[in-house]
Amino acid sequence: MKGLFKKIIVERQEWLREISLIRREVSIEAKANYVFTGLRRAGKSYMLYQIIQDLFQEDGIERVLFINFEDERLLEVGHQDLQLILDTFYELYDVKPVVFLDEVQNVPHWQKFVRRLADDGMRVYVTGSNAEMLSYEIASTLGGRFVNREIAPLSFREYLGFMRIEISKSAKYSAQRYDIIKAYDMYLMHGGFPELVHFDNKREFLSSVYQKLFYGDLIARYNVANAVTLKLLVKKLAESVNSETSVNRIKNRIKSTGASIGNTTLFDYLSYLESSFIIGSISNYHSKFTERETNKKYYFLDTGILALFLTDQATKLLENQVYIELRRRGLSPYFLKRNTEVDFYVPEEELLIQVSYSIEDPDTYQREVKGLRLAMKEFSIPGALIITHGEEKEVKVDEGIIHVVPAWRWLLEG
Repeated sequence: MKGLFKKIIVERQEWLREISLIRREVSIEAKANYVFTGLRRAGKSYMLYQIIQDLFQEDGIERVLFINFEDERLLEVGHQDLQLILDTFYELYDVKPVVFLDEVQNVPHWQKFVRRLADDGMRVYVTGSNAEMLSYEIASTLGGRFVNREIAPLSFREYLGFMRIEISKSAKYSAQRYDIIKAYDMYLMHGGFPELVHFDNKREFLSSVYQKLFYGDLIARYNVANAVTLKLLVKKLAESVNSETSVNRIKNRIKSTGASIGNTTLFDYLSYLESSFIIGSISNYHSKFTERETNKKYYFLDTGILALFLTDQATKLLENQVYIELRRRGLSPYFLKRNTEVDFYVPEEELLIQVSYSIEDPDTYQREVKGLRLAMKEFSIPGALIITHGEEKEVKVDEGIIHVVPAWRWLLEG
């Protein structure tokens, strides 16, 4: 085994030294240990590559111990072999390594090894595609020695970088604006998986990613017996994006297809989908605690995956994209539905947002503005946003100012 480990360690160092990267936006503490989680293929490994190049390109790549546990040569590695990997590194180099363990969830009981490394003063970075890595048990084992960071698919600014589109300070006024808007429409429809920019048939790529998510991260990992019902659940959640949905309503919509599902199984399936970073959810700010758990809005964590299930549903994609961006910014939004309806309310930021593909229709305009005005009055907030596909203006009302902004500009301002 040592011979294999040595080969892999050296191979990875040589590869990491030469790989050319387009920078992603990441801010890390130089002396902290990290657990990176998130949607499969969202770019967690890429983030490790960037950290390695940022920190060690000039300071000795030989300090890096990088192991990817999805390497087929390591399929038989168990937790008892992890120390052997470290011992092998010391046979190669007389220096304390910085340890990068990619997709470490493939090794059972990896947590105690990683905790021991941190206790010994080593810097450690680990990645995994399963939110169970952040469960109470694992957080307890790691003992607060690691910072948890969710890695999302590309932001729009990052997407433009991957598309080799530079953003000048005058972009909003120049002809470059049209290149940005064209790229935005692609981003809205196909999402932000980093590898996607290299594929002409983007739907085929997205379909393959979803199949891996569905059969690898859901069916196999959670031993789901009824794959057909789970497929129906994902489809119904996609169709209900931007609408409040109760557990009973979801169950009845599944039953209307001839399938059946109990409440316990439904809650389990929803939990699996969230744990695999396929969906996220928000609750009504005005609801009681029990209602917040049973009545929610569900969103997908990539618009490209959502678009696989929709036809000509740009409004759903746009609202879903705003949710993804709020989550990326580390915010915890609610929706409002009582005296008024508002798509997103972020109390800590005093942020009110309506999402509408267009407000050119007078009825749509009046509905969106009325909802925001009532909320602005209720919470004494003097400003609000309406995020559209392309419209921009200011609406002055008695309660303050409502800013109408195109989504592409809002995404770049964050």
